[in-house]
Amino acid sequence: MNINIPPVDEKPSDSDIHFLEDRINEYNLERTRLKDGKILSYLVREEDGTIIAGLYGWTWGGCCEIRYLWVRWDYRNRGYGKALMAAAQTEAIARGCRQMILDTHSFQAPRFYQGLGFEIVATHADYPRGHQKHYLRKALLES
Repeated sequence: MNINIPPVDEKPSDSDIHFLEDRINEYNLERTRLKDGKILSYLVREEDGTIIAGLYGWTWGGCCEIRYLWVRWDYRNRGYGKALMAAAQTEAIARGCRQMILDTHSFQAPRFYQGLGFEIVATHADYPRGHQKHYLRKALLES
């Protein structure tokens, strides 16, 4: 069999990425029969609509995964990240989640998350070169 792989696409369209995500999610649902997945997203905006902080993730099968947490530089150290994580945790518990998971690099915010009760459960060394990528987990009280 001759498989023709096209050249690398460094700028795939959002619709192509969503297509792949949807196919993976379909497979996961088929295999696990867990159909309770929901997006979890908060965006904090200035009056003009400019995003100054946000959180994105999802809940599925009793777990909450935080994929992105970002606060604009001039709003950092003012409680936005902590407030967004608290809102996500409250919603995760309301959705029946027993744990929250996320990843962060050593140069990002591992201490911030540890201060919120997360524990590092695994680390990849040299990702990226000279740094580490940490995987963190926080057990949630049953609601």
